[in-house]
Amino acid sequence: MKYNFNKYHVILATTLASMGCTKLNETLPMQFPYSSTSGGASAGGILVQAYNDMSSTNIMFGQDQLFSLEENVTDESLVPTRAGDWDDNGVWRTLHTHAWDATHGQSSTVFNNLGTIESDATTVLALNPTAEQAAEATFLRSLAQFYFLDLYGQVPYRPVSAYNGVAAAPVMKPAEAIDTLVNNLTGIIGVLSSSNKNFQATPNAARFLLMKVLLNKQAFLNRQTPAAQNAADMNQVRSLGQAIMSSGQLVNGSHPLALNANYFDNFGPNNGSYGGSGTGGISTEGIFVYPNNGTATNENGTGNGGIDARWMMALHYNSWDATGVYGGAGWNGFSTIADVYNAFDPTDTRRGNVPYPAPNAAGVSPISGLNVGLDEGQQYNEAGAKIQDRKGNNLVFSPTVTNVETNVATLEGDGIRGIKYYPDYAHYTSTSSNQLMMFRLGDVYLMVAEADLSGASGGAAEALTLVNTLHSVRGAAPLATLTLVNKSNLYDGTTLLEERQKELWWESWRRQDLIRMGVFLVPWALKPTDDPKFLLFPIPATQLVANPNLKQNPGY
Repeated sequence: MKYNFNKYHVILATTLASMGCTKLNETLPMQFPYSSTSGGASAGGILVQAYNDMSSTNIMFGQDQLFSLEENVTDESLVPTRAGDWDDNGVWRTLHTHAWDATHGQSSTVFNNLGTIESDATTVLALNPTAEQAAEATFLRSLAQFYFLDLYGQVPYRPVSAYNGVAAAPVMKPAEAIDTLVNNLTGIIGVLSSSNKNFQATPNAARFLLMKVLLNKQAFLNRQTPAAQNAADMNQVRSLGQAIMSSGQLVNGSHPLALNANYFDNFGPNNGSYGGSGTGGISTEGIFVYPNNGTATNENGTGNGGIDARWMMALHYNSWDATGVYGGAGWNGFSTIADVYNAFDPTDTRRGNVPYPAPNAAGVSPISGLNVGLDEGQQYNEAGAKIQDRKGNNLVFSPTVTNVETNVATLEGDGIRGIKYYPDYAHYTSTSSNQLMMFRLGDVYLMVAEADLSGASGGAAEALTLVNTLHSVRGAAPLATLTLVNKSNLYDGTTLLEERQKELWWESWRRQDLIRMGVFLVPWALKPTDDPKFLLFPIPATQLVANPNLKQNPGY
């Protein structure tokens, strides 16, 4: 079968020009015959595996992978060492304090696992896929390449014609990678099926990822001093966002895409309609999700994603006592700083620290007494009794927290905890039914607002309207003015940066936002100084040895 992939997949078999952003529009009619090296797998089977890589490698779900690199390096999340707990040779502390080095294991793991997704997606393209399969594989390949560019500033890849080759892989620099991503994502929007469910690549998922590429373009080109946004790029972001908001995409096959009245229904046990009775409402904001359904195998053949890490990483060991026996409820690690919590309007439902919101919550909050959201204060069990820590002290999640906790009376409770994904108590561990929200409608509103503030034709008035639309749904007071960023106050409530923190906390976008707004290197709580080298992560030493086309990032 002969296929002209220029329509939706630009493949580069030679080294790209390194000067400036070049338009990649060459016609590449290529034949990709079935290969016996695939083990007899069809393109469809490998495509399922490429989706499954997001779970099987744990890159999207694990507390120590993509989430950690995008959140623990910011003001939004930290993992204090609590006596001997969470020391791990400083691997967590060095992230929040910006003191990691070239040997950091989490950085290496993420690099390798991105390569797994990219490799499987490329293999699909080599097995004579249908146009739809090729478009979905191109989306997954682009997703991996986006994160390579974001985290490491370099994008290794293999041309489809050499997908199973052994030669050193070519490596795209930022300008080349941006052009490739823009062309590939633009090309597949019209090929992807709009009837796909939101756990598959859809036109809206491609639009969303393209918006991220364009918004971060200037930061990808110059992280330390991003240039002003290009007006044409911002108008394209605006157009893509408007297309998503007006698309009428059906979420979970039946619910039109819309903002959720109950914010935490976007993350609760029933967010994908697979939870039990009374476990919250269905999310109508999921543009691209991972489809956990409470069983071992999901509807599309992928394995369950083990969303339980999202609550286990924050909850205390004694947070759940439904059986009358303390222990095993959580790992007692991840916290946030007081500045993040205090920046919220008290009426803003996105802060939480309240029982899981009604209606449809009868099977959720009363099981444990746990609050949802940024959880602060004395902890109670399902009977209303105070929970104690392992030494008999009252368990109080305190705003006070340090990178190294030493006071035995408070160290197990210090730190406000993030309970964004409320536990699925019926499936508490790896078969939980909460879907992982990777791309969400609330972010689209804020990306369009940012484009408007950065030169798009909607201007400041439209940006303010979009943000206040979110405020109306989320219960926050309306804003009178809105600017992009206040570099002297990261928590200025009249800025788009702070609005993104309130809407998207712990959703793995904070690092990108801080870099794009030019404030990643400023001091914040428990991170007093910085070095520009931390704008990128190191390339793993094993990868440098295996591929001489990769170059270690400056400072490592």
